[in-house]
Amino acid sequence: MERRTILTLIGLTILSLGLAQAQTLTVYSGRGQSLVEPLVKQFERDTGIRVQVRYGTDAQILAALQEEGGRSPADVFWGNTSGALGRAAGLGLLRPLGDSLLKTPQAFAPASRSWVPVTLRLRVLAYNPQKFKPEELPQSILDLPRFAREKGLGGRVGWTPTYSSFQDMVAGMIALHGEAKTRAWLEEMKALAPKAYASNPAMLDAIRAGEVDLGSTNHYYVVRFRRAGYQLGMHHFQDGDVGNLALVTGAGILKTSKNLTAATRFLTYLLTPKAQQYFAGTVGEYPLVKGVVTDPNLLPLEEALAKSPRLDFEKLPLEQALRLLRELGIL
Repeated sequence: MERRTILTLIGLTILSLGLAQAQTLTVYSGRGQSLVEPLVKQFERDTGIRVQVRYGTDAQILAALQEEGGRSPADVFWGNTSGALGRAAGLGLLRPLGDSLLKTPQAFAPASRSWVPVTLRLRVLAYNPQKFKPEELPQSILDLPRFAREKGLGGRVGWTPTYSSFQDMVAGMIALHGEAKTRAWLEEMKALAPKAYASNPAMLDAIRAGEVDLGSTNHYYVVRFRRAGYQLGMHHFQDGDVGNLALVTGAGILKTSKNLTAATRFLTYLLTPKAQQYFAGTVGEYPLVKGVVTDPNLLPLEEALAKSPRLDFEKLPLEQALRLLRELGIL
């Protein structure tokens, strides 16, 4: 074979390998694998871009990104909560995004302009409807320990302290009521000997099975159990209560990304009607793009937003919340 032909083949091989590498996207996801993997696979089919996903909690992902520094292979951080995304922005891990992405969602565009909101969840109280009537449940999550004591629910309350949305709620409680009051609430909750679960589905399954009677969770987990035919109650606290905290998922492009085109395409895809309908129809979340059909059993988006306290969702004191949870031996 002629030398020129060999060099040409080598050059084409190197080029094809480079193109293949450019079309492989690495996503660090705080979102649960069972929730989002089908959508990731659909993105691969629709775009031809291969996606490698590292799953973990938001706290685990943030710790990994900080440890890896400039060596990180990650292109996208897909966060489960705005608190973690705000933390990533504050650490300077994310690239600024353009107007075309940030103008698409209906709400929650961050001041940092470094991540895009994707979906919305509300914290709610899940409960066994055979044990409680809706009108007897507390109007504030701050009153939950007192309610549980009066009802003799020691050992009958569930919680998920390792879950990022619970940690964001604690951060929201600190932002609204201060650390001292939040510490007192956590101590009262801990005195109830609550049963800790590694995931919300495990806790809701425990409520369904009669192992515990209630627990704070995200609304869409209750939606999914109800769709499966299980009887679970979903209680909203009074408007503005931190127990109704609105939690925004979102995604940003990391400064370490070497695949900016593919990363931008991934973020854009998350905001397409197809992806947003997946979140609404399959997961049970609130979409943040107009024209998507939502579950008719859910509160309209405007009413859901009115339930949540008004906070700077990007600046929730997440590190303070984690420190407090560790000090109290909850984490």
